[in-house]
Amino acid sequence: MKRVLAPLLDRVTYRRWACLIVGGALLMPYMMAGEVATALWRPTPDVGDPLLSVQPLIFIAVLPVVAVSGLFLPVRAFEVAAARALLGAAVEPPPSSVRRTWSERRRTAAWFTLHLGIGGLASGVTLAMVPFAVWLAVLPLAGDHLGLVDPGIRSGWATAWGPPAGLAVLVCLLFLAVGAGALLARLAPAFLGPSAADRLALARQAAHRLAVRNRLARELHDSVGHALSVVTVQAAAAGRVLDRDPAAARAALEVIETSARSALDELDHVIGVLREGAGRTSPKPSLGDLPALLDAALTGDRPVSRRLGDLSAVPPVISREAYRVVQEALTNAIRHGTGPIEVDAGVHDRVLEVCVRNEVRPNHRRGPAGPRRRGRSGGMPGTAGHGLDGIRERVTLLGGRMEAGGDGETWRVQVRVPLPGADAALLPGIRAESAGEGTSESSGEGRTET
Repeated sequence: MKRVLAPLLDRVTYRRWACLIVGGALLMPYMMAGEVATALWRPTPDVGDPLLSVQPLIFIAVLPVVAVSGLFLPVRAFEVAAARALLGAAVEPPPSSVRRTWSERRRTAAWFTLHLGIGGLASGVTLAMVPFAVWLAVLPLAGDHLGLVDPGIRSGWATAWGPPAGLAVLVCLLFLAVGAGALLARLAPAFLGPSAADRLALARQAAHRLAVRNRLARELHDSVGHALSVVTVQAAAAGRVLDRDPAAARAALEVIETSARSALDELDHVIGVLREGAGRTSPKPSLGDLPALLDAALTGDRPVSRRLGDLSAVPPVISREAYRVVQEALTNAIRHGTGPIEVDAGVHDRVLEVCVRNEVRPNHRRGPAGPRRRGRSGGMPGTAGHGLDGIRERVTLLGGRMEAGGDGETWRVQVRVPLPGADAALLPGIRAESAGEGTSESSGEGRTET
């Protein structure tokens, strides 16, 4: 009994029933146009009721018109909303940036025809059976004085079967609506949901958004992280020499101001990208900006020696990525190394070579006795940095290779990137050395990644 009454008590049933009624309402203009066309075609009706006799034929005739209109009318958005709200169907939205294809149009037209066709039938049956059930219910009391079926039917116990029959009619109507609504809910995702091409477009959009997010995260890590590292080191240096060397402290504060302003510019650039170009953006730095980057890292006890060759022949894309590589390697050296920092950058045989090295702090060196404990990607235990991973990702995308490791008391990050037009004989060597990159890194002295 509960299973029989469940559809009667379920709100989903009535929402789906409402969706069927909406389909019947949408079908009405087509039916009215068919009635008008029939009246013009047959100005003299046949004997009998022409309306009831030709309506099934009109219904069949207008379905192709409904299908054609579904090909061109923008009905998909409305139908998706109706399927979600009334049918409770899980219909994924199509990509907003994808133009309508004929495959999508055909599926939408097929659904539009099904919705209006099944909805029209359900609406017609509802309009006919509800009054009929009411007539059956009052039959023992009033008989058929109006002559709806047979004027000879009288009231009384002879027509006591009327109320149970009326209830049976309503139950049949209910289950008819349940079945029709369930059928539409089952078919809606297939007809209104994204096709294989739409899913591919959605996957591409998601991949693009993820790539943008990763790029922005990498930009923030490389630029703002470097600036904050410089600010930290310079502030510590200024605090140490503030009393005995005010001029050096003043110079350190000037570097802090410059680094902070650079970080703000980078943040402004990233925010501009996040706002899809609505904000002000700044050009990305390149190898031509290396002198300023190295000057900002100078402190009284942390000189930075440089050997910079002619970098003007480096293409802009490689130049920008190489700048970020030097910036990240320099940040790693400032945070976790000590003593002078050596930076070499130049082009040799159409191969860009960059090397950053400095002394490893004593607490980061391998002890004379006992094995070295290693953290993530060559880092010290307990660290979870991404600096070397970011360098490796940039260099790999450029077709080069990267080495990072320790040699006694020195930590070295070395990068080689082939430029366009490089000798083909050099490329296999670079790729071969890239294959052994993990071995090179695994032999390092456990520098912490930033």
